[in-house]
Amino acid sequence: MDKVAIIGGTGKVGRYIANKALQKGYQVRMLVRNPEKSSYIDNGIEIVKGEIQNLETIKKLIKGCNIVVNTFGQPVRATPMYSELTKNLLVLMKEVNIRRYIGVSGGSLTIEGDRKNFTNIFAAKVFEVFFSKMMRDKKREWEILFNNKEINWTLIRLPFVVEGAEIGSIKESVTDMPGRKIQNQDIATFIINQIESSKYIHKSPFISN
Repeated sequence: MDKVAIIGGTGKVGRYIANKALQKGYQVRMLVRNPEKSSYIDNGIEIVKGEIQNLETIKKLIKGCNIVVNTFGQPVRATPMYSELTKNLLVLMKEVNIRRYIGVSGGSLTIEGDRKNFTNIFAAKVFEVFFSKMMRDKKREWEILFNNKEINWTLIRLPFVVEGAEIGSIKESVTDMPGRKIQNQDIATFIINQIESSKYIHKSPFISN
């Protein structure tokens, strides 16, 4: 049985990913900073307590797993750690022979090949101005992934995330954000469905409701 390692499992999206994975028959191991504050966590989830900055903790989390799902998030004004975390994960995944990585980013990330409409171009520029450190780090994260051909990675770009039950209808595009928002439970389902799919390997799709 495949085992999924989850980073960011107590966040707005991550909390549903673990339960969706269990429903699909996967084993789940999750990195949690404060397990005592996470009362909703299913008893079937294996918990690793620790911080993402600790490489030994990350190695403990992913060792023996087959898939890594990274939905780590930070407040927009915090010193961004996205690229550093992703770089460390890819190095450690190679060490322990894990090939499948699924991460998330924002729709404001613009990469070569995008064909965003005017509104989305403008929104991305606004993010680049007001959240420049975060956006530079997100771009570095993308470049780290793009230049790695050994790991079967997918980086999913998200619009505004709202709390709510699954709608069940997800729009997808590799060139532009197809809608303004998405339910967090729809994201969780989409991510779990990517585990065994090769459709978006080495790609960064946009999704929305």
